Amino acid sequence: MSQIIGLVRHGLTDWNAQGKIQGQTDIPLNATGREQARLLSERLIAETHSFDVIISSGLGRAEETARIIADALHIPLLKPETGLRERAYGLVEGTTPEERESRWGADWRQMDLGQELDESLRLRAAQALESIAKQHEGKNILLVTHGSWLAQLFIAIFGDKLPGHIANLSYSILERTGEGWHPLLYNCTKHMQLSDAFTLQRKL
Repeated sequence: MSQIIGLVRHGLTDWNAQGKIQGQTDIPLNATGREQARLLSERLIAETHSFDVIISSGLGRAEETARIIADALHIPLLKPETGLRERAYGLVEGTTPEERESRWGADWRQMDLGQELDESLRLRAAQALESIAKQHEGKNILLVTHGSWLAQLFIAIFGDKLPGHIANLSYSILERTGEGWHPLLYNCTKHMQLSDAFTLQRKL
């Protein structure tokens, strides 16, 4: 028996629009982000895959995105899972691209500024996915989480075969069978009439 996990990045915030790194700083959605969540809700109502429950990271921007979708789909929003939280970025949180380069230079990502390391985030993301899937075995689950979390999850599962920036309110689908996880849809934003969505074959 297969299980479907939908993966959504939260909607736009003012910090997103300004290029500020949020990490685990709790920034709310802005009006555009709420409209993005509404558009995805309309898409999900019309699509074949249906979800039984929604779970978010608990950070405000993800929880509000999840609430908008849950209300539209008339399905339960369960208690948050902290394992879905975004990477902590330490000293970098709240800075714009210009501020980061001014303070630490272009290679700031390679410096120890208190951020969670890629390897740690990949492990945490993969463990959270497995744990949630097992807790809700037999149910299709929609997870609302964060850009860096999603990027590192996909690397943990599929290596570097799924390239690209994870867009706000992008929608991905994983299917679990006896052979493991398979991507059915990746980083799709067609509900916002953008051109960077693409569907994958059942297996990489």
